[in-house]
Amino acid sequence: MIRLTWVQPEDLVGHELRQAAEDGRGALAQVAAVGDRWRAAGGHDAPPRAGASAGPAPEELRTLAGELLDELAAIPSPLPEPSALEEIVACCPDWPASRPQARPRIRPAPGRVRGAWWGRAAGCLLGKPVEKIPREGIRAIAEATGNWPIRGWFTAEGLPPEIAERWPWNRRSAATSLAENIDGVPEDDDLNYALLALTVLERHGRDFTTEDVAQTWLDALPAGRVFTAERAAYRNLLMGLEPPATATFRNPFREWIGALIRADVYGWANQGDPATAASWAWRDARLSHTANGIYGAMFAAAMCAQALVAGGVDEVVEAGLSVVPPGSRLAEAVRQAVADAAAEPDFERVVDRLYARHGHLHWVHTINNAALLAAALVHGAGDFAATVGAAVAGGWDTDSAAATAGSIAGALAGGVPERWTTRDRLASSLPGFDGVSIESLAARTLALCEGDRR
Repeated sequence: MIRLTWVQPEDLVGHELRQAAEDGRGALAQVAAVGDRWRAAGGHDAPPRAGASAGPAPEELRTLAGELLDELAAIPSPLPEPSALEEIVACCPDWPASRPQARPRIRPAPGRVRGAWWGRAAGCLLGKPVEKIPREGIRAIAEATGNWPIRGWFTAEGLPPEIAERWPWNRRSAATSLAENIDGVPEDDDLNYALLALTVLERHGRDFTTEDVAQTWLDALPAGRVFTAERAAYRNLLMGLEPPATATFRNPFREWIGALIRADVYGWANQGDPATAASWAWRDARLSHTANGIYGAMFAAAMCAQALVAGGVDEVVEAGLSVVPPGSRLAEAVRQAVADAAAEPDFERVVDRLYARHGHLHWVHTINNAALLAAALVHGAGDFAATVGAAVAGGWDTDSAAATAGSIAGALAGGVPERWTTRDRLASSLPGFDGVSIESLAARTLALCEGDRR
């Protein structure tokens, strides 16, 4: 039997039970009863890091898993965290005014757009070789190679064998993302999704729909290049479901980080207009996510929009929070992280507090990573290396958090330091993009800002 990660019913029940505990359903008797039935039948809890159990499940357990997933889906969350855009806007007293469509779109400084693209690429590349390595392992590697605090690419040169054995590199990434072998920007889903968003806007313009995003996925995105919530949504599309059901049917990952990593281009195409950027990110996110999963995308898009015109980090983070319901778990987590980072100069202590509050969440959940992202931005205070280094040192979704942090820091600075650039070539399995240059992507994004491409 094929062990396909992130979609086998028997692997999803534990994750859905954990999701229920996080979204306020965990204390309900119906949820407890489902959990008891599942464990009594031999079902397992959610693995802390993996996407599939070690071996195949008996057919009767798989059948039961499907039934229990449907039962859990019928139990609504009691938390005031809406997923509909009009309800989200109504929850946000500081929701920014959208720029009128008739107003001419001002071309942003080309350096800021270039800085955003290069910053995203560099942050992603920095985090790739240590993805899935815990925080303590990342520090051990960095310290052993003279790179702590993290201020440059990771390297295997000079790394003691005992540390390399205890904390092995990410297998897929080590061959292309260490200082000694970097030759251009390697493929990564954090960059593929930016390319997809660019494609959506070039094909469909400012009035694109969630269905346009879905069709673009089906046209251009290989199924093997999607994970967690995106893989569940992709499966749901192939089953004939339509948004927003694609986000909710047997998808316990709907509040994980996937939508947040897809949002940057929607911000870059709406410089200084966080409201429109957030609404575009919502259209994309609702294909695969709900509630805080959607808020993470809106938060990132609004920050990316403001970073193209802002004078500092505080303005950027404020713009991000303005489009997130203030009573949501994500808003609370970000506010606490920002306060900690502003008051505590030792970033390790800031991260200690993040783990104390959010250490129970999966390492690719939206809430913990959004909090880390905000803390890294505040701590870095515009310094590119300090910002992306902090995002990676936090030890959760290292390439994703650092990619968004780098995007914002690069935009604010109007570019990234030369040592954080590579050969101008981006690898991708998406049609028409393998070998594309970052410079050409920045030029295409600038054209979107002007409204020249539709």
